[in-house]
Amino acid sequence: MGKKKKDEKKDKARKKEHAPIGATDVSGAIVQAARSIRTVLSRNLLSSGLYAGQDGVMLALADNGGMTAGALATRLGVKAPTMTRTIGRLEAQGFVERKPDTTDGRLTVVELTPTGRASLALITQACDLSERQALDGLSDKEVRTLLKLLRAVDGNLRGVATQAGEKDVAEQI
Repeated sequence: MGKKKKDEKKDKARKKEHAPIGATDVSGAIVQAARSIRTVLSRNLLSSGLYAGQDGVMLALADNGGMTAGALATRLGVKAPTMTRTIGRLEAQGFVERKPDTTDGRLTVVELTPTGRASLALITQACDLSERQALDGLSDKEVRTLLKLLRAVDGNLRGVATQAGEKDVAEQI
């Protein structure tokens, strides 16, 4: 490639780097990255028999022991019906079981089965591999900065969601 072509390519890259950020550039990039890591995680979880999303339930149960469906939903930031379906699938696969709560008979807790506990190592390996693939080429400092920024964005959005309630977009602008 000639010097002129290389210079044109560098100029184009510089312009792109300093182009104004559009209204959906940040949210679009976050959503796409989340979809991509979920797709990679799903592929990496295949050998464990789980799908992306189920791993979070399994790891939460491993960390906390038995939990109610509501507590799991809250911990993982999903709605109760979604958690109920996920628990049903995990139960059908033999990874979890529902039992009456020992202190409050009105409640049902979800616990890992021996099969579920045996799959935790594979889940951890799949999560680690997915994260390594996602962060390939980033320095430790860049990863720490990325985490800090994503946590700040999440905190901002959680605050807005809590404050806004059911207000529509026109009222917020």
